[in-house]
Amino acid sequence: METRSYEARRSQIETYFDRTAAETWRRLTSDAPVSGIRATVRAGRDRMRATLLSRLPADLHGRRVFDAGCGTGALAIEAARRGAEVVAVDISPTLIGFARERVPAGLAGSVRFEAGDMLAGRHGRFDHVVAMDSLIHYDLADIVRMAERLSAVADETLLFTFAPRTTLLAAMHAVGRLFPRGERSPSLVPVAEAGLRRRLAAAPALSNWEAGWSERIASGFYTSQALELVRR
Repeated sequence: METRSYEARRSQIETYFDRTAAETWRRLTSDAPVSGIRATVRAGRDRMRATLLSRLPADLHGRRVFDAGCGTGALAIEAARRGAEVVAVDISPTLIGFARERVPAGLAGSVRFEAGDMLAGRHGRFDHVVAMDSLIHYDLADIVRMAERLSAVADETLLFTFAPRTTLLAAMHAVGRLFPRGERSPSLVPVAEAGLRRRLAAAPALSNWEAGWSERIASGFYTSQALELVRR
């Protein structure tokens, strides 16, 4: 599945989150004070995480959840609080280290954090797979391929986010260039929802899946759109 574009982007993302901006993301995903722009990103991410979690059963006892691209682990920890057995994977060993430090003692046996490739498919099957803001740096073709791989281990739902193609988002990206180069994240790849749905519907590996619910979250410098695939 790994295309040249996918491998190149994955390498950039690993470098950014594991070394260049690991401390920035540790602060952003904590309660530490951050700048005004980053505060809007934090608020948007909090809303998106709550939105994705709202699509999962309130009681997750007896269910397995895969957090693909888990970052510092907030979504995985909340799913474990609801009773799920959670496996959470991220390409950045540094972020995984932060995530492990944040697991409450009472949940230590319910959530497992692992550094590695979220597409490896070596963790068994899951009732629900969630990929929050871990596909947003890839182009349309790679997003569809990644959805195919993630759906292969999901029994009920696959929830993921993408960067919607909007004029506002393009303007915010231009503002983002004002950040010091070392603090810039890998650029997002805006994707039109209609085109994404068409490509998902045409993907042979997703013939047993249906794209349904979608919701966009916009908060200052943060814009992301969630999409749910449900197994037929």
